[in-house]
Amino acid sequence: MWPEPVERVAAHLRTLAVPATIQEFPDGTPTARDAAREVGCRLEQIVKSLVFVSHGRFILALVPGDRRADESRVAAVVGLADLRVATADEVMTATGFQPGAVAPFPCPAVTAVVMERALLRVPRVWIGAGSPFHMAEVAPSDLQRLTSATVAGLSVSRDGRID
Repeated sequence: MWPEPVERVAAHLRTLAVPATIQEFPDGTPTARDAAREVGCRLEQIVKSLVFVSHGRFILALVPGDRRADESRVAAVVGLADLRVATADEVMTATGFQPGAVAPFPCPAVTAVVMERALLRVPRVWIGAGSPFHMAEVAPSDLQRLTSATVAGLSVSRDGRID
């Protein structure tokens, strides 16, 4: 039996009949690099689930592990100004998951989800599954469907390049 937050993610996957694999990693996956090493994939296959806030609205941005979200690009995609990174308490309120363990679904108070288009270039991605020790592998197209994400260019590479 999974911990309750992980079971929430698993139940959502079952309900929507999405083929996915949830795995437990005893050493944890605190960073995208750690996650890629643990699961044995490339950094760009790790999905970071980042929560932003604007005027009381919560936005979830899904970006590859080898990139960083550009707040101005995220704000432009959702049509909001004054976007900022959510606090730990706001992350819990928005998603029901602790920071560092955010799954991209189900997120009860998130009003919009945006997804970096580069994620659609890989066949499978790994997402947080509700705990710092659990991740799920899904197809990027399923991730988009599960989250109803708007796909756009919202990130920059670590060296500052924009695709």
